[in-house]
Amino acid sequence: MSAWYLLFCAFCVLTLKEVNTLVGEPYMDEPFHVPQAQAYCRGEFMTWDPKITTPPGLYLWSLLLKRVFLLKCTLPMLRLTSLLSLLALPVVLTRLLCFHQRERHPTSLLNARADAIVLSAFPIAWFFGFLYYTDIPSLVTVLLTIVAATEDKHWLAALFGIISCSFRQTNVIWVLYAFASSQLMELRFRRALPGQPPPKKLHDPPALAASSVDLLHAIRSAPAILPDILPLFIPYASVLALFGAFVVWNGGIVLGDKANHVPAFHIPQLYYFLAFSTILGWPALIGGSGGLQGLIRDVGYRMRSVFTVVISIVMAVTINLFTIHHPFLLSDNRHYTFYVWRRVFMFHHVVPYLFIPGYVACGWAWFLRVGQEQTLLQTLVLPICTLPILIPTPLLEPRYFVIPYILLRSQIVGMTPRRLAVEGIWYGVINVMTMGVFLYLPRADGSIRFMW
Repeated sequence: MSAWYLLFCAFCVLTLKEVNTLVGEPYMDEPFHVPQAQAYCRGEFMTWDPKITTPPGLYLWSLLLKRVFLLKCTLPMLRLTSLLSLLALPVVLTRLLCFHQRERHPTSLLNARADAIVLSAFPIAWFFGFLYYTDIPSLVTVLLTIVAATEDKHWLAALFGIISCSFRQTNVIWVLYAFASSQLMELRFRRALPGQPPPKKLHDPPALAASSVDLLHAIRSAPAILPDILPLFIPYASVLALFGAFVVWNGGIVLGDKANHVPAFHIPQLYYFLAFSTILGWPALIGGSGGLQGLIRDVGYRMRSVFTVVISIVMAVTINLFTIHHPFLLSDNRHYTFYVWRRVFMFHHVVPYLFIPGYVACGWAWFLRVGQEQTLLQTLVLPICTLPILIPTPLLEPRYFVIPYILLRSQIVGMTPRRLAVEGIWYGVINVMTMGVFLYLPRADGSIRFMW
């Protein structure tokens, strides 16, 4: 076990202790989750709060900890459920990062890499590791699904996929991503066995050298390789079948409170994600071989293309037609997004359109950075899977960006120790500020606390 990982664990434990000391009552979404978990701890499995929209995976995870360690289902113990998931995050991320960097993972289970520890401190994920929310257990099980798939343990990946869907229904999309990402890497490097004819190849050139014509060639070449990969899809198909059965039984994806969680066509959510990822992930963006100057030069070249003009027009149209002013966002002043929306996006009706060049530049920057060591399809599979995750969500909520961001950042290679240190310091500054505001700057006799 590395010293940095021990330090990460120790700091997280101390932070949870401070949270439990100063926030002794359930806060924000916890008043829904905590009583439901306590009902499960009492064996009341038929009790269900109709305001809860996610499946009972979080409560079953807490119940398992209660049975194994003989704990009581108090608020501090329930928050420990999230903390244990947060402490497992560097270990799981180590294996995922090794996959993308094509390195062997450490033999010791608890030997976490430095970049995995830094990424585990990603501000949104780290913050919600101390509250009784579904986010961190959901993230960890999604990553376990992907890691198992990359190690050709497909039935194990399907099992983790089912577990991940018990935390969040939309995680079924990441089950598909797990299969796609593992197979794209396999197809990229597979070679003919001695004495065997060369295998069918998927047209998948390096991302930064590819064009729109290559994408068409890739689509046309896909049927030839399907017989080789379809048998491996059987475990994932079983997950899809179970998910389909759940949707039919439930009458929809949302489990409860369907009136306030109606899916929408919220295309600008993708643009918010690009801006959010760039603001928080800029150290990784500029950590490529060309540094900041090289990135600016390459983005500037792409910004002068016809494709950029077309996509900018599409963005303007979608912002005009599909921007959503969600009532939760407009009414709850305990979140930073309330002030961003009120003071920036609602300042003038022209303001949302002024961000379009920035959105496009952010998209090109991430494509150029992630695509340095990947093929075209490897670079595109994550954006494609992100579409059905973000577009149907009408509420601007940073927690929805956690899994896409972690998977995006995991694909980046070539981070030097110095640039990794900058990223860790940047995350650390944000974490200290946001947790400090949450704990030490309450309003209205401590009943209102600011959070993500």
